Amino acid sequence: MPTCRNCDAVVTKSYVRVFAPNGMDQPRVCPNCEDKTRDKGDVRTKRN
Repeated sequence: MPTCRNCDAVVTKSYVRVFAPNGMDQPRVCPNCEDKTRDKGDVRTKRN
């Protein structure tokens, strides 16, 4: 199973296909990440 590059959480292959950039096998962030989030095709620190 693929894992998140940020928090090492297990993600599904479908999640990788939809949210990871083309050619990447692991997403840069996932919904389990506590400190980062996706934002318009990029990754940023979460706001409080």
